[in-house]
Amino acid sequence: QMSGCNPKVHILSNGKNLGFSRANNIAIQRARGRYVLLLNPDCIVNPDTLPQMLKVMESDPTAGMAGCLIRNPDGSEQPGCRRAVPTPWRTFVRIMHLYHAFPHHPRFRSFLLHNDPLPKDPTPVESISGAFMLVRRSAIEQVGTLDEGYFMHCEDLDWCMRFSQAGWKILFVPSVEVIHFKGSCSKERPIRVIYHMHRGMVRFYRKFFQHHYSWPLMGLVALAVWVRFAILCIKELSTFPFQKVPTYSLTNPTPTETERLPTSPMSNALPDEKARRKTTT
Repeated sequence: QMSGCNPKVHILSNGKNLGFSRANNIAIQRARGRYVLLLNPDCIVNPDTLPQMLKVMESDPTAGMAGCLIRNPDGSEQPGCRRAVPTPWRTFVRIMHLYHAFPHHPRFRSFLLHNDPLPKDPTPVESISGAFMLVRRSAIEQVGTLDEGYFMHCEDLDWCMRFSQAGWKILFVPSVEVIHFKGSCSKERPIRVIYHMHRGMVRFYRKFFQHHYSWPLMGLVALAVWVRFAILCIKELSTFPFQKVPTYSLTNPTPTETERLPTSPMSNALPDEKARRKTTT
């Protein structure tokens, strides 16, 4: 329908789920603009969002990409829209909750910055979220497209790392906001999503940090990642049969409760399984 209404709109159908990186790379290679916008389909964008973001990018030719303030439907800032790179040490600090024990020590800060005061102006950060990422075409030509070794999750961190290594600035623009209904596109298969998230984390650490950290720390972090994966899977399986989760509509931010039908919990992990749900109000 969209492509029929506007000749400038091109819908690319892949026939199957290729993963975030590969699917976006196909679109990036087809696009011809000076900027490329990575935007999750469960985001609400205001009419002035893109003009404001383009103005910021045009004002700073050293900026390779920019992200905005991403809010949850309840208005809170979404973790991940501005963050430091989660190095193995920072990840260890977060997993062990050491940032609570030493809240004012710079070595024990969380890599998530959503609890910090919002800056007033566009601010350089180490990484932004792939849910909304405006990227300069010339920077992509230098750095390359997304790493297709990630199926979903962590590919945005990988891209930010490579942009920084190539000398490009990454900006967080607090004056521009979008609403992201996080998880609405992947909640049908939570175990599969959890697996790819943790697999991506391990790939990210090995790719960028295995030559900079001692093998005991790298091994400890990898172990902690997979232990966390196991704990989350057990939690998901134990609550699966009648778990109620909030379901959002892009036209109605007020959530309704969705109750899963009592089916085999491991069907959640099968790629072709279509989850059956009934909605209660």
